Amino acid sequence: MNFQSGKIIYVEKPLYWTSFYLTNTIKHTILQFLNIKKIKIGHAGTLDPLATGVMIICTGNATKRIEEFQHKIKEYIATIRIGITTPSFDLETPINCIYKTSHITKRLVEKILPQFLGNIEQIPPSFSACKINGNKAYELARKNKKVELKPKSVIINKIELLVYYKEEIKIRVICGKGTYIRALARDIGIALHSGACLSNLIRTRIGDIGISDCLKIHSLSNMFELNNP
Repeated sequence: MNFQSGKIIYVEKPLYWTSFYLTNTIKHTILQFLNIKKIKIGHAGTLDPLATGVMIICTGNATKRIEEFQHKIKEYIATIRIGITTPSFDLETPINCIYKTSHITKRLVEKILPQFLGNIEQIPPSFSACKINGNKAYELARKNKKVELKPKSVIINKIELLVYYKEEIKIRVICGKGTYIRALARDIGIALHSGACLSNLIRTRIGDIGISDCLKIHSLSNMFELNNP
């Protein structure tokens, strides 16, 4: 494997790891086993620390394909807590509001989900990497500064209810570039006249690449050792 000229690596991101840390770990592993000082590397789509699943890492000339991968359709399995909200729209930040859920039924959930299909306008989370006057939104949000983000057009191709509990649902989402599943959880809560936040997220597919195609992080060293020139 010639990582310097260009290689694409499919990896399953572990829970709590940032996308940057995962990419950096792979970079340092390559540098160590090839005994080189630098290499061009990048990833084709961020996952939040509390999310797991498919990550595509590109090295060398293959980094030119990052934008290509970013535009591919993605699939997620999302677990959403109903009746609570957090500033980050997931469990990375503390609960800030509790809402009634007594009126929510499976039928109601099934009724509101289709309204998120197609080309929709979605306001990104304040805790996101969107830029505001050159600053990342999450940097401002963590300093308790006011964050106002404009709606963005995103495409949701499919949304399917997999599991329903009284205060928790699990959905399958197939969507295009730029879709925030945390923001979708927020909007589902609003549509249910309650609150909601993401409690678990797995990216199960990017284009034709699924989790079964991905390496576990503990397998990386073995791969490099086997293919080290």
